[in-house]
Amino acid sequence: MPRPTPVPRPTASWPVSSSPVATPPDAADQRAGSHGFEVHLDVFSGPFDLLLGLIAKHRLDITEVALAQVTDEFLAYLRAADGGGWDLSQASEFLVVAATLLDLKAARLLPTGDVEDAEDLELLEARDLLFARLLQYRAYKEIAADLAQRWAIGARSYPRAVSLEPHLAALLPDLVWTLGPEGLAELAAKALAPRPAPPGVDLSHLHAPPVSVREQAAVLADRLRRHPSMSFRDLVADAGEPIVVVARFLALLELFRDGSVAFDQVVALGELSVRWTGTSDGEIELTTDYDEGSAP
Repeated sequence: MPRPTPVPRPTASWPVSSSPVATPPDAADQRAGSHGFEVHLDVFSGPFDLLLGLIAKHRLDITEVALAQVTDEFLAYLRAADGGGWDLSQASEFLVVAATLLDLKAARLLPTGDVEDAEDLELLEARDLLFARLLQYRAYKEIAADLAQRWAIGARSYPRAVSLEPHLAALLPDLVWTLGPEGLAELAAKALAPRPAPPGVDLSHLHAPPVSVREQAAVLADRLRRHPSMSFRDLVADAGEPIVVVARFLALLELFRDGSVAFDQVVALGELSVRWTGTSDGEIELTTDYDEGSAP
């Protein structure tokens, strides 16, 4: 069997047609595909990394890429580059990307339309997952190249291992020490002396005491009985803290569940109007469990 000839490496070119690759890539794509394995297809001719970048940026339709031809050219590239041997690093990397492209192409070739069952939904989710994996692979590869460049630059950097030159050391001010041994002993005794215990338990590190939802429900019921219709903004106008606003909102939800209030909102995200629909007197009995476990 004759030995395959090395794959030529021309510069990337784009056909002048109505294909999605009618415009050249940006400078970042050109730098990413400046070396390595190259492919030659009807819709694209250039570095393999550049092909991945165009697919990731939606400049090339995956359905137009002949993956079988790409695989054959990669095998020929490996044989030509290593004299018939195998580069396991490049081969494993290519297999991961090729498998992703194959699954992505299969998902793209499926008929589109409304999602009618769970299988269609799973296929769409798998397509999105494969495309995200391709983008993640691209990001990791660019980061690895950047780290390698930084490490190469850092290997040529050396810290200063000598002391200051005499004329620079002379510019430093002399250390003036005004504290004697007795003063130093006093400072040490003050720092090492045990501090007196506080008279009580310090609770400043604890959270603010919780606001009772039941109490706020009673406040809202009293106001709505006197004014049957009020806006939510007016009901929380005197709330001093955000936690009080939250407690009153939860109290309104409980009152609504018990059928004591009704909500009106003309437009979405507009003013919320609260109307009282409960009894005109009597205690409010809520089924809420928000106050369970709260401090007395």
